[in-house]
Amino acid sequence: MSHKKMLQCSMGALLLLLPWFGGLVLGEISKDFSQCLDFFYKETPPAGIPAEGYQPICQRYQNQYRFASLYHREHRSPLYSAYILSHPDGKRPNSTWMFEPQLVFSRASSEMQIFSTPVDQNVMESQAVNEDYKNSNFTKGHLNPSLHQKTKQDRKATFTLTNIVPQQKGSNSGPWNVLEQEVLRKFKTFCNGTMHVITGVMPYESEPHWINNRVSVPEYMWSAYCCSFVRSDLPEQEKPFFPTYAAVGRNDRNSGEEFVPVNVKAKPSVRGYDVRRMSLEELEDILRQRLNVPIALFNGQCQYEMSLWWVCAAVFTMCSTSFLL
Repeated sequence: MSHKKMLQCSMGALLLLLPWFGGLVLGEISKDFSQCLDFFYKETPPAGIPAEGYQPICQRYQNQYRFASLYHREHRSPLYSAYILSHPDGKRPNSTWMFEPQLVFSRASSEMQIFSTPVDQNVMESQAVNEDYKNSNFTKGHLNPSLHQKTKQDRKATFTLTNIVPQQKGSNSGPWNVLEQEVLRKFKTFCNGTMHVITGVMPYESEPHWINNRVSVPEYMWSAYCCSFVRSDLPEQEKPFFPTYAAVGRNDRNSGEEFVPVNVKAKPSVRGYDVRRMSLEELEDILRQRLNVPIALFNGQCQYEMSLWWVCAAVFTMCSTSFLL
């Protein structure tokens, strides 16, 4: 069965199992991720995440798909963004914010566009706009951060509000930023292949929190990566971080500590915005508790795969040892 048919069957089953969510929007880009499956490990989006109410978006900029996001219309924010991590070849670009035209009208351009002034009413009704964040005491938090993208065009593409959630400054410029830099270093130093990343949010369990009575505020951020090809001489202390690793970060310093404990010795500006590193299995268990369904972020749990170079190197080593003996 093709990936596209498998996705359609999976989403159809979820529609029957999870009828309490909002209606699924079926526009040109909203049926599935079939146009941008490369951003998912083994071309398979996360399994188990509720389909209804969410709109898959293949994020397109300058006639090229850059990453993928699962967007909730009612919450006007993404549940996650999936991307392939690359080392940036330049600096963070100026933040020229964009929107998704096909959230306004399904047959509109598939290219993200810069906000006009004044913002069209139809755009405001369909998704978050810059005005939502003004005087909100929240920053615009990237799920796919610009400095995880190689080219200037890729980095610019991350500045769409369909890739943004309301994030506390103490998190965005504090422990969460440290995590993003840490993941980038591990990729550059130890990953010999593609690193797939999925970064998302967990809404409040009791009732939604909002900015401007329009955009949902997450209680937690989460992220996981998969790199199935690593250095053959991976240091022992790095082995727990591969092929997968994950983290959950607090976005509310007043939240409980059942998922992420608070470091009371942290600086006041970042205290309560801690990030807890964990295994992929631990993260999926937390998501299962919150979403009340089994979650699998990476198809097949992202197992080590031996590259041809690694096999040749291993054979050469064994042959050399036998020869010496």
